[in-house]
Amino acid sequence: MRHDSRLSRMLHVLIHMDRHEGAATSERIAAMLDVNPVVIRRTMAGLRDAGYVTSEKGHGGGWKLARPLGEMTLLDIYHAIGRPPVFAVGPACDTPQCLVEQAVNAALTDAFVAAEKLLLERLGDVTLADIARDFEARFAMLPAHGHGAECKAG
Repeated sequence: MRHDSRLSRMLHVLIHMDRHEGAATSERIAAMLDVNPVVIRRTMAGLRDAGYVTSEKGHGGGWKLARPLGEMTLLDIYHAIGRPPVFAVGPACDTPQCLVEQAVNAALTDAFVAAEKLLLERLGDVTLADIARDFEARFAMLPAHGHGAECKAG
């Protein structure tokens, strides 16, 4: 089953945007993530609507951070991209009249609700600045100026 990687990808993009001067075009971001620029524009629009990025059209335009990384949490970005499901598994609804299925679904639902609550709380505790600091620490430990440490966007 395929998982939704929008949160990870947008965190990646935002941290790169913080490290580089100027606006990042949808085309540049799309090349970094190997996706269509239309997908980038749609996803970034949610970040813009939430106030985390701005956009300018035309020559020299593109996407820019609207806030410092320390003012954005993982939870903020999760909400801005549309709150995708956090779990790929869930209760079955094949035979809703079956009492065994009902009992299984009740147990799973309770567990998923508790796990999702804990996960979302944790996402709210981590800022993008925390992730950027982790990157900087990893980068500093690499020999010879961190050759190969950045992805194709770097």
